[in-house]
Amino acid sequence: MPLLIVFPPPNPAAAGAEFGWVRASDDAASVGGHGSAPLALLPAGNEVTLVVPGHALSWHSLSLPPGSLGSSGRLRSVLEGLLEERLLDETDAVHFALQPGAKPGEPAWVAVCNRAALRDVIQAVEATGRRVSRIAPEFAPQPDHAPALLFITGEAQAPQVTVCDANGVLSLPMNAANLAASINAPIDTMVASGEPAVAQQAEELLGVRLPIVQRAERWLQAARGPWDLAQFDLASSHRVRAGKKLASWWQQLRHEPRWRAARWGAVVLVLAQVIGLNAWAWKERRALETKRNTVQSILTQTFPSVKLVVDAPAQMAREVAALQQSTGGVARLDLEPMLAALGGVLPPGRIPTAIDYSAGQLRLRGLQLSAEELSRVTGQLGPRGYQARGEGDLLLVQAEGAAR
Repeated sequence: MPLLIVFPPPNPAAAGAEFGWVRASDDAASVGGHGSAPLALLPAGNEVTLVVPGHALSWHSLSLPPGSLGSSGRLRSVLEGLLEERLLDETDAVHFALQPGAKPGEPAWVAVCNRAALRDVIQAVEATGRRVSRIAPEFAPQPDHAPALLFITGEAQAPQVTVCDANGVLSLPMNAANLAASINAPIDTMVASGEPAVAQQAEELLGVRLPIVQRAERWLQAARGPWDLAQFDLASSHRVRAGKKLASWWQQLRHEPRWRAARWGAVVLVLAQVIGLNAWAWKERRALETKRNTVQSILTQTFPSVKLVVDAPAQMAREVAALQQSTGGVARLDLEPMLAALGGVLPPGRIPTAIDYSAGQLRLRGLQLSAEELSRVTGQLGPRGYQARGEGDLLLVQAEGAAR
């Protein structure tokens, strides 16, 4: 959704108080709409930039000591110590915001306002389901060597003159004396503008024509500035900020018309993947079922006596062994192949005291194999197609795949 800029009234807590609002265009370069309304009736906008009125802020220049930017807690303590003597209120009652890009040992600006009042406005806005993503000052000091800004604002009955330059922000009621006191540079070197209601009065006092700038355009310009007053206890953690950015991106992706093609493309891609996976799984199931049916068919055709197929490979192995026995052939299940295999792997001099053979299983007693010898015998019988295990002084041997 387009950016929504909200400007609080002088008394936000008053019943029915109307907040100024500006909806930026999709590219945030121009005003898409503006007006004023109670919070509940503001235009839709999940993300909000709150613009703090100039009269609610004071500006202080200072130089940070080395190491003060290590953590937000330490930085706030440093700011409290440096500004304690300059503030009329207790430091616990005010909110600080440090200039973007401030470095230790270099002059930096700090914006100060009433913490409770700012928090109340944020909570009131967010209570309507909107997210305050940034907090911008209405006016802010200018960098060194940048042209000074001159704003003539307000209503015809109470015009204000505000000058923003490298010395800070100065706002005074507009009259000839205050204009002369606040303007410290030639008027043609300043970037001046006036709101429609007060521009003519300013032109008569200054003797020059002023470009007309609507209040909504000025708020949009303030919202696009580098300052973000959401710092310290009002700041989001990096994780929460990332979450807010992700949520903002998600809302834009879901609702903005320019992302409609991308939304449809994502839906088509997901559907194609789901359909493709299901088709591939169906194909694999069909291939496996075909192989299983082929094996079962070979078993039942080769051995018609098998009526119920449970484990085709094992059943086929047993049937082949039975066929070999019935025709006089020698199979792995027979005694002779088992004894031959054992003779090649038993330790020298180990002779069983008793041999018992039944249904493809060979039992030998009296070998007295150690754990190491039993492991070696078992390992050597495996490649020959036999399984072996020890039970006390008994060694049990059987062909792999034979019924136990």
